[in-house]
Amino acid sequence: MTNIAIFVSGQGSNCENIIKHFSKSKDIKISLVLSNRADAYALVRAKKYNVPTEVVSKDEFKNENTLMAIMKKYEIDFIVLAGFLLMVPDFLINRYHHKIINIHPALLPKYGGKGMYGHRVHEAIKANREKETGMTVHYVSNVCDGGDIIAQYRTSINPEDTPYDIAAKEMLLEQKYFPSVIEKLIKEDKNKRSL
Repeated sequence: MTNIAIFVSGQGSNCENIIKHFSKSKDIKISLVLSNRADAYALVRAKKYNVPTEVVSKDEFKNENTLMAIMKKYEIDFIVLAGFLLMVPDFLINRYHHKIINIHPALLPKYGGKGMYGHRVHEAIKANREKETGMTVHYVSNVCDGGDIIAQYRTSINPEDTPYDIAAKEMLLEQKYFPSVIEKLIKEDKNKRSL
């Protein structure tokens, strides 16, 4: 069994979608939803599916003993960031090398980096009159949105689309593809280890 932790800071629509996707899996389990915000609605969504939750402060998240104790408690093998707004500390990246992934609501390397998250991304895409947008799944590194790209999916933008329209189009891609990218990565990793 591969135990996944989902790290969240907000609403948790991707979090819920991932939980539902793996709810009947015999070899992949969502074992923890962790948030840096006690008021994150993602925690409510997780509890609805009986997924354990943990809330950590920014300081606790940076504390190796505290965070690694939580990872050990839930026997976490793989970490998914789904709207998580803190930088992941080096000790966690080193411990989970190529086992922490993030989703970004744009086609990286465009519209990535510090301060580029959520609606800010879609507003910047609109302001620059882009003809397409998309989502990127990438490995987490110690550079904000700078890890190796795993997968990208695209959608076209019309000139009359508002930032909200752009966000809705991009979210459809996330809902459609993110869980299957996670599943593919975990299966590929298992196959490598069994060789």
